[in-house]
Amino acid sequence: MPWGLKRYQEARDLHFVTFSCYRRQPLLAAAGAKRLFEVALEQARRQYCFYVTGYVIMPEHVHLLLSEPERGTLARALQAVKQSVARRLIAGRRHFWQARYYDFNVWTKKKRIEKLKYMHRNPVKRGLVDKPEDWVWSSFRRYVTGEEGVVEIESEWTGRKRERMGMQLRVKVTELTHPSKIGLGGAPRAKA
Repeated sequence: MPWGLKRYQEARDLHFVTFSCYRRQPLLAAAGAKRLFEVALEQARRQYCFYVTGYVIMPEHVHLLLSEPERGTLARALQAVKQSVARRLIAGRRHFWQARYYDFNVWTKKKRIEKLKYMHRNPVKRGLVDKPEDWVWSSFRRYVTGEEGVVEIESEWTGRKRERMGMQLRVKVTELTHPSKIGLGGAPRAKA
């Protein structure tokens, strides 16, 4: 892990994760490549038992908002997604993905909404589409219409569906100060 980088995992938080194609090449530009990524993400979601709150697949990078997996670690689940995609799309290249990934803990409703807006507006900001709903490679439509896609999205629609089935919502959002903010006006240190 790079110097100074701290990951706060196993805290049962949501994680805003970003990773890029090798040297930010547009290796996910083709519709088939983006679809393959969605299939790999859904397979990993089922295998590692995490939920996806949001995502966007851009031509050269991906943003995910997801929970920590119930099986394995977040790093292992992301590795499974990246390896699955790379094995199918590498086509004689030496590398498909940049090493590592950016991870930001999301532990308030305000920050969750901020990250979802950022993700869903990304294709518009880049000039790829005029409106977020025009970019089919994201979770935006699920939030607006309830339209189901390849990846199961943990949203209000999913929550209603689970309630009808007698199940409970799985999203954990707290307004408390996160333990990673200790010393920065955050939660008090636990006594040893």
